[in-house]
Amino acid sequence: MLVGNAVRTVALVGGTRIPFARAHGAYAAQGNQSMLTAALRGLVERHRLQGVRLGEVAAGAVIKHSRDFNLARECVLDAGLDPQTPAFDLQRACGTSLEAAIAIANKIALGQIDAGIAAGVDTVSDAPVVYAREYQQLLLRAHRARDTWGRIKPFFGLRARHFKPQVPDAGERRTGLSMGESCELMAKRWKVPRAAQDQLACDSHRRAAAAWQDGFFDDLVVPFAGLERDDNIRADTSVEKLATLRTAFDRSTAGTLTAGNSTPLTDGAAAVLLASEDWARARGLPVLARLSFGKAWAVDYANGHEGLLMAPAYAVPAMLRDAGLTLQDFDYYEIHEAFAAQVLCTLAAWESPEFCRERLGLDAPLGAIDRAKLNVGGSSIAVGHPFAATGARVLATAATLLSQDAKARRALLSVCTAGGMGVTAIVERA
Repeated sequence: MLVGNAVRTVALVGGTRIPFARAHGAYAAQGNQSMLTAALRGLVERHRLQGVRLGEVAAGAVIKHSRDFNLARECVLDAGLDPQTPAFDLQRACGTSLEAAIAIANKIALGQIDAGIAAGVDTVSDAPVVYAREYQQLLLRAHRARDTWGRIKPFFGLRARHFKPQVPDAGERRTGLSMGESCELMAKRWKVPRAAQDQLACDSHRRAAAAWQDGFFDDLVVPFAGLERDDNIRADTSVEKLATLRTAFDRSTAGTLTAGNSTPLTDGAAAVLLASEDWARARGLPVLARLSFGKAWAVDYANGHEGLLMAPAYAVPAMLRDAGLTLQDFDYYEIHEAFAAQVLCTLAAWESPEFCRERLGLDAPLGAIDRAKLNVGGSSIAVGHPFAATGARVLATAATLLSQDAKARRALLSVCTAGGMGVTAIVERA
């Protein structure tokens, strides 16, 4: 609901994240709460928000324990903000923190709040250990019993199989396929060769390494748990080295996806500060860029109508219609690299007359982008991908790029997600 008589522009004031770490490594002893609190505290300290009451904090995680049902609020209470700052959890798989940013931006634009934080966190190293439902039901029957015998009787049904933990499964419930297996099908459908995937992965590592070397991430990353930089980046990798890796999801000669051209399992957290321009300027805070458009989409992957990770191929043209822009009207493209193949499939779709005509209802293809403008500071293959944190990372990256490039006008953001969904956004120069 609109408060006042005008929609306000939404400023991106800054972003902070902790270094992203390969799973079961530097953050093996950490959890979602400690990591997200560190990212929020870094944002608070860098923008002098100690004791400030913000209108809202929205954050989430894809993998979390049941005890983390109020994760965002718990982290806010430890982050240094005024304890009266409200917070809520949300989750849209890998698009969680970008969706959170859009939610916060909408509240600011409508005048409901003046400033807020969007964030995301995920840990593979601290995944919940779950036991069979049969065992759970046994325990609940004992809990519901009214007398001593009733509480004891269910345990006579206890069997050794009940103590076998269920390994966390990233497979899609509708298809039974993992994300990598699903992306293999996309790569085959779009005829994306292994060499092109390895080249994109190599570019991601080299660009990320160069961005760190140039100091680009210095104001975006705060040290945590002894780590000062993302620990997955391989500055010395090459297409030749990547070509030696065996395929990971299709072990036949037809497979093309490897550990090298896929995103690694990663732990980490990221946060962004959004506000009205008046609020930011009144506090002497920079306005790096403006978040101007956002769009979520979903495709029918369950019935085989579309590839699991192809939703951004639909979301972006719909968002371009909203904005009155073309695909080429951007200076930077921040496209999340779940897999190199997924990025290349999306780009191929936009260049395809058949896809754009039959699936998007367009008279002509969206066309190609300038690859030199794609993920110029590296992306998820190199930096890592803590599922819910990636949206905040790409948003902060895009805002920083625009603030440092006097000639740049806007950036396009795209994040594919599990469940056949995608979240996209447009960031414009302030």
